Amino acid sequence: MKSILKVLSIVLSVVIASFIFVVSAFCAEEYPIRTKELLIRDPFVLVCEGKYYMYGTGLASGRGYGVVVSEDLRRWSRPKNVFTAADDFDGVGCFWAPECHYYEDAYYLFATYLSQASGKRGVAIFRSKKPDGPFEMITDGHVTPKETDCIDGTLYVDDDGQPWIVYVNEWTSSPDGIGEMAAAKLSRDLTAMVSEPVVLFRANGHRWTDSNVTDGPYVYKSESGALLMLWSNLAKTGGYAVGCARSADGRIDGIWVQQPEAVYKSDNLNQRDGGHGMLFRDSDGNLMMAIHSPNSSDRGEIENARFIPVVDTGFSIESKETYDQRNDLSEAFRSLYLTLYNGFMTLIHQIRVIFSF
Repeated sequence: MKSILKVLSIVLSVVIASFIFVVSAFCAEEYPIRTKELLIRDPFVLVCEGKYYMYGTGLASGRGYGVVVSEDLRRWSRPKNVFTAADDFDGVGCFWAPECHYYEDAYYLFATYLSQASGKRGVAIFRSKKPDGPFEMITDGHVTPKETDCIDGTLYVDDDGQPWIVYVNEWTSSPDGIGEMAAAKLSRDLTAMVSEPVVLFRANGHRWTDSNVTDGPYVYKSESGALLMLWSNLAKTGGYAVGCARSADGRIDGIWVQQPEAVYKSDNLNQRDGGHGMLFRDSDGNLMMAIHSPNSSDRGEIENARFIPVVDTGFSIESKETYDQRNDLSEAFRSLYLTLYNGFMTLIHQIRVIFSF
């Protein structure tokens, strides 16, 4: 009897081991690329039905936009084109920063390309019934102003259900070479702008910034109801970085106050710079910021996605590592300082508006 049980035990062990091997081999085949091996810029993560769909610059083969899929943020599928430009498509380059939003029972891709007709970069909007496409363009070419270089469009839907596009007026088209963040209302079907664009803020004059670049807007409503925006510029400490702005009046076209410190920059905690941030929640409910890092491959490292745990403080976004290092007293002083700082900067903005300077 004992010998029979022993044989059965051995057979069961072999079966289980074989099953694990087959499953592992299948998973490795389905998700063969590690995050650090995946060349990508401007990563945007959409969580859908238990999987992570990541879109970004550099994933597509040929002219178009691509996506990779993961179940754990560590291993990814091979890139798949979600949009491939036909021979007569107006886009001839700069297929940048695609990001996918679920809206009104469909998936919408906001993405940049260089137009052959206008010679300008702009943002177009594409639609699909599935997150992995195929997507079809629903706008008449660029939905952003066609006479200006505009990049990095993102979707924001306000409390009244009005959709907006938030995007970059690139420094390359600015008379004084200073980039701007802009926004305009979209039609409910996202096919066209239905208002004149408004400038939200400019790249220069902020405590943490050191360049005239505005990149990668991402709008987020905090748990306290504050309207926040992540965006990127070069930091005074050097390298690409992510900052956070807060709308003082809660409106997308309102008064935007820049937080004094960058959310992410190259420092003693982060050896590499990085930017173009966005936020998502992982399968455990943790708030994560996706960025690409480093910002160039000059030192032999490829640009890849990093997923950084962050904290929603109510009036800003902070890396969890930085947040956890503070004690209750330092946090109380920091909260008081930021409250006074935000109030003072809001007052300065209002004075500038009144006196138009």
